Amino acid sequence: MSREKMKAALLYDVKDLRVENIDKPKVGPGEALVKVKAATTCGTDVKIFQRGYVSGVIQYPTVFGHEWAGDVAEVGEGVSWLKTGMRVRAGNSAPCLRCKMCQKGNYNLCEDMMWLWGAYAEYIKVPARMVRVNMQEIPPHLSYEEAAISEPLACVLHGIEKANVKLGDTVAIIGAGPIGFLHLLTAKKMGVERVIISDLVDERLQLAQKLGADEIINAKQEEPVEKVRRLTDGYGADVVIEAIGLPATWEQALRMVRKGGTVLEFGGCPPETEIKVRTELLHYGEVTLLGTFHATPAHFKKALNLIASGTINVKPLITRKMKLDEIKDAVKILATSKSDLKIAILP
Repeated sequence: MSREKMKAALLYDVKDLRVENIDKPKVGPGEALVKVKAATTCGTDVKIFQRGYVSGVIQYPTVFGHEWAGDVAEVGEGVSWLKTGMRVRAGNSAPCLRCKMCQKGNYNLCEDMMWLWGAYAEYIKVPARMVRVNMQEIPPHLSYEEAAISEPLACVLHGIEKANVKLGDTVAIIGAGPIGFLHLLTAKKMGVERVIISDLVDERLQLAQKLGADEIINAKQEEPVEKVRRLTDGYGADVVIEAIGLPATWEQALRMVRKGGTVLEFGGCPPETEIKVRTELLHYGEVTLLGTFHATPAHFKKALNLIASGTINVKPLITRKMKLDEIKDAVKILATSKSDLKIAILP
């Protein structure tokens, strides 16, 4: 007997993205099948499409996409809290809770992490482990598109916490893309004194001002490090957040920070790239240099709550809606557009 089919966007390899009909997943014990109502695009999608991803995380071919929300279509045996028709979203990862990293509380660094891709499809099957540890019900007033952005916001919350952003800080952000904006929105809600954001695109800098940035820097017209120094009486920012993912801007972040400050290298650089760090900066300047990766289930829950409560308004980040059949065009738009931030893909 033939299997029921569904439409999905499959990534076969770098730059090889196709929309095809594939078998609709069958649900086993502890699992859930969700009808995707909206999936939002991510800068990581563009990176994966253009250059691949961290070795071992993605096995080709794979159904693409990881930020999503939808309605429960089927519930596997043994799941009592989920009901058909419930509005839900799930993280794209689920830690094992047993490895050494998990036992130390570093759930985002789990040595046996379960990853979930497949948001650009009519349905997505949520594995049992993810149903248990990283799946949440969406409040009725919240749109699917907004709920989907819980994933990148969760990663930003993890970074903000690690960087120890505090009341009264001056925070400099390199990159006015969706991740830079989420850092901006979160930092402002935490009561920082000032947020300075730099980018090459005027349209994005103008939006940054509307979202609360105190100072903007067009890096085509002004030298960002010099401008940050001038705005801070020569000291530099308390916290600098790199939200692009290039070695050059990673190094630029190190030149923007004050003595005793913190540099958060948030943007993921291409594999095998390196940066240079002056030893005096870390030793005599006591600068804290750190990177953060992904998020924990607790951050996903916090992110959804912050969006649902209206504390973090993510609506301005959704700049376009497109159909699943247009996913390849959507990825190309994100790679070239000056004004588009996140595109909501509607199956």
